[in-house]
Amino acid sequence: MGIVAAKIRLSNARNTELKPVETNCIADTGATYLCITQEIAMQLKLEELQKRDVKLANGRIVEVSYVGPLKVEFEDRQCYVGAMVMGDTVLLGAIPMEDMDLIVHPKLLKLSVHPERPNVAGGLAM
Repeated sequence: MGIVAAKIRLSNARNTELKPVETNCIADTGATYLCITQEIAMQLKLEELQKRDVKLANGRIVEVSYVGPLKVEFEDRQCYVGAMVMGDTVLLGAIPMEDMDLIVHPKLLKLSVHPERPNVAGGLAM
């Protein structure tokens, strides 16, 4: 499978007067959280809520800033999450993708809303 890229919109959920940031991201089903760059965190004036340990693909554990809350928008879907500040690429992990009821099409290399629920996000609550 190749890299699945998508365009998302990020905004500060507490300060709605700030303009949202539209950015490209990698839809990473192997990642848990939303990861944003330091530049985006500064643009959106996001507050550090705490430090968190993150295990990287190479097995190394690093401490990063956890900021938020952010509003994440993809097409007609939205969710509210915190984000890890790290790296130079935005990663959309499993938690926000599940929250917005999005699916990754490996063959098409595309992120989309769930085809069985095109109008309203759904999920399990049991």
